[in-house]
Amino acid sequence: MNHQNENMIKEDTTDENGLNTISDQENTKKGLGEKWPEPTVRVQSLAESNLATVPDRYIKPPSERPDQTIIINHQPKTAAINIPVVDLNSLFSGNKEERERMSEACREFGFFQVINHGVRPELMEEAREAWRSFFNLPVEAKEVYSNSPSTYEGYGSRLGVEKGAILDWNDYYFLHYLPLVLKDLNKWPSIPSNIREVMDEYGEELVKLGERLTRILSSNLGLKEEQLKEAFGGEAVGACMRVNYYPKCPRPELALGLSPHSDPGGITILLPDDKVVGLQVRYGDTWITVNSHPHAFIVNLGDQIQILSNSIYKSSEHRVIVNSQKERVSLAFFYNPKSDIPIQPLQQLVTSTNPPLYPPMSFDEYRLFIRTQGPRGKSYVESHISPLDN
Repeated sequence: MNHQNENMIKEDTTDENGLNTISDQENTKKGLGEKWPEPTVRVQSLAESNLATVPDRYIKPPSERPDQTIIINHQPKTAAINIPVVDLNSLFSGNKEERERMSEACREFGFFQVINHGVRPELMEEAREAWRSFFNLPVEAKEVYSNSPSTYEGYGSRLGVEKGAILDWNDYYFLHYLPLVLKDLNKWPSIPSNIREVMDEYGEELVKLGERLTRILSSNLGLKEEQLKEAFGGEAVGACMRVNYYPKCPRPELALGLSPHSDPGGITILLPDDKVVGLQVRYGDTWITVNSHPHAFIVNLGDQIQILSNSIYKSSEHRVIVNSQKERVSLAFFYNPKSDIPIQPLQQLVTSTNPPLYPPMSFDEYRLFIRTQGPRGKSYVESHISPLDN
Protein backbone atom coordinates (compact mmCIF):
# COMPACT_ATOMS: atom_id res chain seq x y z
CA MET A 1 0.00 0.00 0.00
CA ASN A 2 1.34 3.45 -0.85
CA HIS A 3 1.57 5.29 2.49
CA GLN A 4 3.03 8.36 0.77
CA ASN A 5 -0.22 8.78 -1.16
CA GLU A 6 -2.18 8.30 2.06
CA ASN A 7 -0.33 11.16 3.70
CA MET A 8 -0.86 13.40 0.65
CA ILE A 9 -4.60 12.82 0.90
CA LYS A 10 -4.52 13.47 4.63
CA GLU A 11 -2.85 16.89 4.25
CA ASP A 12 -5.87 18.43 2.50
CA THR A 13 -8.61 17.21 4.82
CA THR A 14 -7.18 16.67 8.28
CA ASP A 15 -5.66 18.72 11.07
CA GLU A 16 -2.17 18.52 12.50
CA ASN A 17 -3.12 15.45 14.53
CA GLY A 18 -4.23 13.52 11.45
CA LEU A 19 -7.90 13.68 12.46
CA ASN A 20 -10.72 14.38 10.06
CA THR A 21 -11.53 18.00 10.88
CA ILE A 22 -15.06 17.98 9.51
CA SER A 23 -15.97 14.90 11.54
CA ASP A 24 -14.31 16.31 14.66
CA GLN A 25 -16.25 19.57 14.42
CA GLU A 26 -19.50 17.66 14.03
CA ASN A 27 -18.62 15.32 16.89
CA THR A 28 -17.86 18.25 19.20
CA LYS A 29 -21.31 19.72 18.48
CA LYS A 30 -22.84 16.38 19.44
CA GLY A 31 -20.97 16.17 22.73
CA LEU A 32 -18.22 13.83 21.54
CA GLY A 33 -15.27 15.97 22.49
CA GLU A 34 -11.69 15.22 23.50
CA LYS A 35 -12.44 14.15 27.07
CA TRP A 36 -14.40 11.34 28.68
CA PRO A 37 -16.99 12.35 31.31
CA GLU A 38 -14.95 10.82 34.13
CA PRO A 39 -11.29 9.87 34.69
CA THR A 40 -10.32 6.83 32.64
CA VAL A 41 -9.79 3.64 34.63
CA ARG A 42 -8.04 0.77 32.88
CA VAL A 43 -9.82 -2.49 33.59
CA GLN A 44 -6.56 -4.39 33.20
CA SER A 45 -5.08 -2.36 36.08
CA LEU A 46 -8.08 -3.22 38.24
CA ALA A 47 -7.73 -6.90 37.40
CA GLU A 48 -4.04 -6.89 38.27
CA SER A 49 -4.65 -5.30 41.68
CA ASN A 50 -5.97 -8.60 43.11
CA LEU A 51 -9.48 -7.38 43.88
CA ALA A 52 -11.76 -9.79 45.72
CA THR A 53 -14.76 -8.49 43.78
CA VAL A 54 -15.51 -6.00 41.02
CA PRO A 55 -16.12 -2.30 41.74
CA ASP A 56 -19.74 -1.17 41.75
CA ARG A 57 -19.24 0.63 38.40
CA TYR A 58 -18.96 -2.79 36.70
CA ILE A 59 -21.74 -4.70 38.49
CA LYS A 60 -24.71 -5.25 36.19
CA PRO A 61 -28.30 -5.18 37.48
CA PRO A 62 -29.52 -8.72 38.34
CA SER A 63 -31.66 -8.93 35.18
CA GLU A 64 -28.60 -8.25 32.96
CA ARG A 65 -26.10 -10.60 34.61
CA PRO A 66 -25.00 -13.84 32.97
CA ASP A 67 -27.19 -16.79 33.88
CA GLN A 68 -25.22 -18.54 36.63
CA THR A 69 -26.51 -21.91 35.44
CA ILE A 70 -24.36 -21.62 32.30
CA ILE A 71 -21.16 -21.13 34.29
CA ILE A 72 -19.36 -24.10 35.84
CA ASN A 73 -16.09 -23.14 37.51
CA HIS A 74 -16.41 -19.90 35.56
CA GLN A 75 -16.37 -21.75 32.22
CA PRO A 76 -19.50 -21.68 30.03
CA LYS A 77 -21.15 -24.97 29.23
CA THR A 78 -20.97 -26.18 25.65
CA ALA A 79 -24.10 -24.99 23.89
CA ALA A 80 -26.46 -27.59 22.45
CA ILE A 81 -27.11 -25.18 19.56
CA ASN A 82 -24.26 -23.43 17.80
CA ILE A 83 -23.93 -21.11 14.87
CA PRO A 84 -23.41 -22.70 11.43
CA VAL A 85 -19.97 -23.24 9.88
CA VAL A 86 -19.69 -22.35 6.17
CA ASP A 87 -16.84 -23.52 3.92
CA LEU A 88 -16.28 -20.50 1.65
CA ASN A 89 -13.98 -22.33 -0.75
CA SER A 90 -16.62 -25.01 -1.27
CA LEU A 91 -19.35 -22.39 -1.64
CA PHE A 92 -17.42 -20.51 -4.35
CA SER A 93 -16.81 -23.84 -6.09
CA GLY A 94 -20.57 -24.17 -6.55
CA ASN A 95 -21.66 -26.17 -3.49
CA LYS A 96 -25.36 -25.34 -3.17
CA GLU A 97 -25.62 -26.83 0.32
CA GLU A 98 -22.97 -24.42 1.63
CA ARG A 99 -24.72 -21.47 -0.03
CA GLU A 100 -28.05 -22.50 1.51
CA ARG A 101 -26.42 -22.98 4.92
CA MET A 102 -25.10 -19.43 4.80
CA SER A 103 -28.43 -18.03 3.57
CA GLU A 104 -30.31 -19.76 6.39
CA ALA A 105 -27.79 -18.55 8.96
CA CYS A 106 -28.27 -14.94 7.81
CA ARG A 107 -32.04 -15.21 8.09
CA GLU A 108 -32.15 -17.14 11.37
CA PHE A 109 -29.04 -16.22 13.40
CA GLY A 110 -27.38 -13.24 11.74
CA PHE A 111 -24.19 -15.13 12.64
CA PHE A 112 -22.08 -17.84 11.02
CA GLN A 113 -18.48 -19.03 10.98
CA VAL A 114 -16.36 -19.21 7.84
CA ILE A 115 -13.52 -21.63 7.14
CA ASN A 116 -11.29 -21.87 4.04
CA HIS A 117 -11.78 -18.12 3.73
CA GLY A 118 -8.47 -17.28 2.05
CA VAL A 119 -6.72 -15.63 5.01
CA ARG A 120 -3.54 -17.43 6.10
CA PRO A 121 -3.87 -19.10 9.54
CA GLU A 122 -0.35 -17.87 10.32
CA LEU A 123 -1.42 -14.26 9.72
CA MET A 124 -4.45 -14.72 11.98
CA GLU A 125 -2.22 -16.05 14.75
CA GLU A 126 0.38 -13.30 14.27
CA ALA A 127 -2.31 -10.61 14.49
CA ARG A 128 -3.85 -12.00 17.65
CA GLU A 129 -0.50 -12.52 19.39
CA ALA A 130 0.79 -9.08 18.40
CA TRP A 131 -2.16 -7.51 20.19
CA ARG A 132 -1.82 -9.82 23.18
CA SER A 133 1.77 -8.56 23.45
CA PHE A 134 0.58 -4.95 23.22
CA PHE A 135 -1.88 -5.33 26.06
CA ASN A 136 0.80 -6.94 28.20
CA LEU A 137 3.03 -3.85 27.88
CA PRO A 138 3.50 -1.54 30.90
CA VAL A 139 0.56 0.82 31.26
CA GLU A 140 2.75 3.88 30.52
CA ALA A 141 3.58 2.52 27.05
CA LYS A 142 -0.10 2.03 26.26
CA GLU A 143 -1.29 5.38 27.60
CA VAL A 144 0.65 7.12 24.81
CA TYR A 145 -2.19 5.94 22.54
CA SER A 146 -5.08 6.89 24.85
CA ASN A 147 -8.24 7.69 22.87
CA SER A 148 -11.06 10.23 23.09
CA PRO A 149 -14.82 10.19 22.38
CA SER A 150 -14.38 12.27 19.21
CA THR A 151 -12.80 9.48 17.15
CA TYR A 152 -12.48 6.45 19.47
CA GLU A 153 -9.18 5.77 17.72
CA GLY A 154 -6.53 4.42 20.03
CA TYR A 155 -6.44 2.78 23.47
CA GLY A 156 -9.74 2.92 25.36
CA SER A 157 -11.80 1.47 28.18
CA ARG A 158 -15.40 2.51 27.66
CA LEU A 159 -18.14 3.03 25.10
CA GLY A 160 -20.59 5.89 25.49
CA VAL A 161 -20.23 9.24 27.21
CA GLU A 162 -23.03 8.94 29.77
CA LYS A 163 -21.72 10.06 33.15
CA GLY A 164 -22.13 7.42 35.86
CA ALA A 165 -22.95 4.60 33.41
CA ILE A 166 -22.34 0.99 34.44
CA LEU A 167 -19.25 -0.04 32.52
CA ASP A 168 -18.08 -3.23 30.83
CA TRP A 169 -15.10 -5.32 31.96
CA ASN A 170 -12.78 -4.69 29.01
CA ASP A 171 -10.11 -2.48 27.50
CA TYR A 172 -9.80 -2.08 23.74
CA TYR A 173 -7.88 -0.53 20.85
CA PHE A 174 -9.72 1.03 17.92
CA LEU A 175 -8.16 1.64 14.47
CA HIS A 176 -9.31 3.03 11.12
CA TYR A 177 -8.38 1.33 7.82
CA LEU A 178 -10.67 2.89 5.23
CA PRO A 179 -11.17 5.49 3.92
CA LEU A 180 -7.45 6.16 3.62
CA VAL A 181 -7.95 9.73 4.79
CA LEU A 182 -8.72 8.34 8.26
CA LYS A 183 -5.89 5.80 8.31
CA ASP A 184 -3.36 7.54 10.54
CA LEU A 185 -0.35 5.32 11.24
CA ASN A 186 0.67 7.64 14.07
CA LYS A 187 -2.33 6.24 15.94
CA TRP A 188 -1.09 2.67 15.48
CA PRO A 189 1.15 1.25 18.20
CA SER A 190 4.80 0.75 17.31
CA ILE A 191 5.37 -1.99 19.91
CA PRO A 192 5.66 -4.92 19.39
CA SER A 193 7.92 -4.15 16.45
CA ASN A 194 5.93 -6.20 13.91
CA ILE A 195 2.45 -4.97 14.80
CA ARG A 196 2.08 -2.31 12.09
CA GLU A 197 3.30 -4.57 9.30
CA VAL A 198 1.14 -7.47 10.47
CA MET A 199 -1.98 -5.36 10.85
CA ASP A 200 -1.50 -3.67 7.49
CA GLU A 201 -1.54 -7.07 5.77
CA TYR A 202 -4.36 -8.30 8.02
CA GLY A 203 -6.51 -5.27 7.17
CA GLU A 204 -5.99 -5.68 3.43
CA GLU A 205 -6.93 -9.37 3.62
CA LEU A 206 -10.08 -8.72 5.63
CA VAL A 207 -11.26 -5.99 3.27
CA LYS A 208 -10.99 -8.58 0.49
CA LEU A 209 -12.94 -11.07 2.63
CA GLY A 210 -15.60 -8.45 3.33
CA GLU A 211 -16.01 -7.89 -0.42
CA ARG A 212 -16.38 -11.64 -1.03
CA LEU A 213 -19.00 -11.90 1.69
CA THR A 214 -21.08 -9.02 0.29
CA ARG A 215 -21.16 -10.76 -3.09
CA ILE A 216 -22.60 -13.93 -1.55
CA LEU A 217 -25.06 -12.01 0.63
CA SER A 218 -26.29 -10.11 -2.44
CA SER A 219 -26.66 -13.23 -4.55
CA ASN A 220 -28.56 -15.03 -1.78
CA LEU A 221 -31.04 -12.14 -1.69
CA GLY A 222 -31.66 -12.55 -5.42
CA LEU A 223 -29.69 -9.39 -6.24
CA LYS A 224 -26.73 -8.74 -8.51
CA GLU A 225 -23.48 -9.78 -6.81
CA GLU A 226 -22.22 -6.19 -6.60
CA GLN A 227 -25.46 -4.68 -5.29
CA LEU A 228 -24.67 -4.63 -1.57
CA LYS A 229 -21.16 -3.31 -2.13
CA GLU A 230 -22.61 -0.57 -4.34
CA ALA A 231 -25.10 0.26 -1.58
CA PHE A 232 -22.13 0.48 0.82
CA GLY A 233 -20.55 3.12 -1.44
CA GLY A 234 -18.63 0.96 -3.94
CA GLU A 235 -14.90 1.58 -3.64
CA ALA A 236 -15.58 4.17 -0.92
CA VAL A 237 -16.53 1.62 1.75
CA GLY A 238 -15.31 2.08 5.31
CA ALA A 239 -13.31 -0.35 7.43
CA CYS A 240 -12.08 -0.23 11.00
CA MET A 241 -11.12 -2.59 13.79
CA ARG A 242 -11.64 -2.94 17.52
CA VAL A 243 -9.25 -5.20 19.43
CA ASN A 244 -10.91 -6.37 22.65
CA TYR A 245 -8.97 -7.25 25.78
CA TYR A 246 -10.97 -8.94 28.56
CA PRO A 247 -8.87 -9.24 31.73
CA LYS A 248 -9.49 -11.89 34.38
CA CYS A 249 -12.55 -10.97 36.44
CA PRO A 250 -12.84 -11.97 40.13
CA ARG A 251 -16.67 -12.21 39.96
CA PRO A 252 -17.62 -13.06 36.35
CA GLU A 253 -21.22 -13.75 37.37
CA LEU A 254 -21.69 -10.05 38.21
CA ALA A 255 -20.17 -8.38 35.18
CA LEU A 256 -20.02 -8.52 31.39
CA GLY A 257 -17.07 -8.04 29.07
CA LEU A 258 -19.38 -6.35 26.56
CA SER A 259 -23.06 -5.57 27.14
CA PRO A 260 -25.79 -6.88 24.80
CA HIS A 261 -25.87 -5.01 21.49
CA SER A 262 -26.18 -5.43 17.76
CA ASP A 263 -23.35 -4.01 15.68
CA PRO A 264 -24.36 -0.70 14.05
CA GLY A 265 -22.34 -1.25 10.86
CA GLY A 266 -22.30 -3.62 7.89
CA ILE A 267 -20.40 -6.88 8.38
CA THR A 268 -18.27 -7.79 11.41
CA ILE A 269 -15.50 -10.34 10.90
CA LEU A 270 -14.36 -11.54 14.32
CA LEU A 271 -11.15 -13.38 15.08
CA PRO A 272 -11.95 -14.98 18.45
CA ASP A 273 -9.56 -16.10 21.13
CA ASP A 274 -8.71 -19.69 20.23
CA LYS A 275 -8.25 -20.71 23.87
CA VAL A 276 -11.02 -18.93 25.79
CA VAL A 277 -14.71 -18.74 24.82
CA GLY A 278 -16.79 -15.71 25.72
CA LEU A 279 -19.01 -14.59 22.83
CA GLN A 280 -22.71 -15.29 23.32
CA VAL A 281 -25.45 -14.77 20.72
CA ARG A 282 -29.10 -14.33 21.60
CA TYR A 283 -31.28 -16.98 19.98
CA GLY A 284 -34.89 -16.48 21.05
CA ASP A 285 -34.77 -16.40 24.85
CA THR A 286 -31.45 -18.26 25.01
CA TRP A 287 -27.85 -17.05 25.02
CA ILE A 288 -25.75 -19.39 22.86
CA THR A 289 -22.08 -19.64 23.81
CA VAL A 290 -20.19 -19.70 20.52
CA ASN A 291 -17.58 -22.43 20.22
CA SER A 292 -15.23 -21.34 17.45
CA HIS A 293 -14.00 -23.68 14.75
CA PRO A 294 -10.17 -23.82 14.36
CA HIS A 295 -8.86 -21.09 12.03
CA ALA A 296 -12.39 -19.79 11.47
CA PHE A 297 -13.69 -16.24 11.48
CA ILE A 298 -17.02 -15.55 13.16
CA VAL A 299 -19.13 -13.33 10.90
CA ASN A 300 -22.09 -11.35 12.11
CA LEU A 301 -24.38 -9.06 10.17
CA GLY A 302 -24.76 -5.50 11.41
CA ASP A 303 -27.78 -3.24 11.51
CA GLN A 304 -26.96 -1.72 8.10
CA ILE A 305 -27.39 -5.14 6.47
CA GLN A 306 -30.69 -5.65 8.29
CA ILE A 307 -31.85 -2.26 6.98
CA LEU A 308 -30.67 -2.81 3.39
CA SER A 309 -32.28 -6.27 3.29
CA ASN A 310 -35.51 -4.86 4.76
CA SER A 311 -35.18 -7.29 7.68
CA ILE A 312 -34.79 -10.40 5.51
CA TYR A 313 -31.37 -10.73 7.14
CA LYS A 314 -30.98 -10.28 10.89
CA SER A 315 -28.51 -8.33 12.96
CA SER A 316 -28.48 -10.33 16.18
CA GLU A 317 -27.95 -9.18 19.72
CA HIS A 318 -24.78 -10.52 21.29
CA ARG A 319 -22.65 -10.03 24.38
CA VAL A 320 -19.39 -11.20 25.95
CA ILE A 321 -18.99 -12.96 29.28
CA VAL A 322 -15.75 -12.90 31.25
CA ASN A 323 -13.57 -15.43 33.02
CA SER A 324 -11.95 -15.57 36.46
CA GLN A 325 -9.01 -17.72 35.36
CA LYS A 326 -7.98 -16.45 31.94
CA GLU A 327 -7.66 -13.23 29.97
CA ARG A 328 -9.18 -13.12 26.50
CA VAL A 329 -8.22 -11.28 23.28
CA SER A 330 -10.40 -10.95 20.15
CA LEU A 331 -10.17 -8.83 16.99
CA ALA A 332 -13.39 -7.43 15.51
CA PHE A 333 -13.01 -6.08 11.95
CA PHE A 334 -15.86 -3.92 10.66
CA TYR A 335 -16.63 -3.70 6.92
CA ASN A 336 -18.99 -0.73 6.76
CA PRO A 337 -20.92 1.54 4.39
CA LYS A 338 -19.45 4.91 3.45
CA SER A 339 -20.27 7.11 6.41
CA ASP A 340 -22.38 9.83 4.76
CA ILE A 341 -24.59 8.08 2.18
CA PRO A 342 -28.23 7.29 3.01
CA ILE A 343 -28.89 3.65 3.87
CA GLN A 344 -32.41 2.34 3.30
CA PRO A 345 -34.12 -0.89 2.16
CA LEU A 346 -33.05 -1.85 -1.36
CA GLN A 347 -35.82 -1.20 -3.86
CA GLN A 348 -35.77 -4.77 -5.22
CA LEU A 349 -36.62 -6.07 -1.73
CA VAL A 350 -39.61 -3.76 -1.25
CA THR A 351 -43.05 -4.95 -2.36
CA SER A 352 -46.67 -4.15 -1.62
CA THR A 353 -46.71 -6.96 0.94
CA ASN A 354 -43.22 -6.12 2.28
CA PRO A 355 -43.07 -2.29 2.42
CA PRO A 356 -39.88 -0.47 3.47
CA LEU A 357 -39.37 -0.87 7.20
CA TYR A 358 -36.71 1.82 7.70
CA PRO A 359 -36.32 5.48 6.71
CA PRO A 360 -33.10 6.63 4.99
CA MET A 361 -30.31 7.38 7.45
CA SER A 362 -26.54 7.67 7.06
CA PHE A 363 -24.20 5.32 8.90
CA ASP A 364 -22.61 8.35 10.60
CA GLU A 365 -26.00 9.36 12.03
CA TYR A 366 -26.71 5.79 13.01
CA ARG A 367 -23.48 4.92 14.84
CA LEU A 368 -23.66 8.16 16.83
CA PHE A 369 -26.13 6.37 19.09
CA ILE A 370 -23.67 3.72 20.32
CA ARG A 371 -20.91 6.31 20.58
CA THR A 372 -23.02 8.43 22.94
CA GLN A 373 -25.21 5.87 24.70
CA GLY A 374 -22.99 2.79 24.66
CA PRO A 375 -24.33 -0.71 23.89
CA ARG A 376 -28.12 -0.88 24.38
CA GLY A 377 -29.31 -4.16 22.89
CA LYS A 378 -31.24 -3.71 19.63
CA SER A 379 -33.19 -0.73 20.86
CA TYR A 380 -31.89 1.69 18.25
CA VAL A 381 -32.53 -0.31 15.09
CA GLU A 382 -35.96 -1.35 16.41
CA SER A 383 -36.86 2.26 17.23
CA HIS A 384 -36.54 3.13 13.53
CA ILE A 385 -38.91 0.52 12.19
CA SER A 386 -41.57 2.44 10.25
CA PRO A 387 -45.21 1.91 11.23
CA LEU A 388 -47.09 0.13 8.44
CA ASP A 389 -49.42 2.34 6.44
CA ASN A 390 -53.11 1.54 6.91
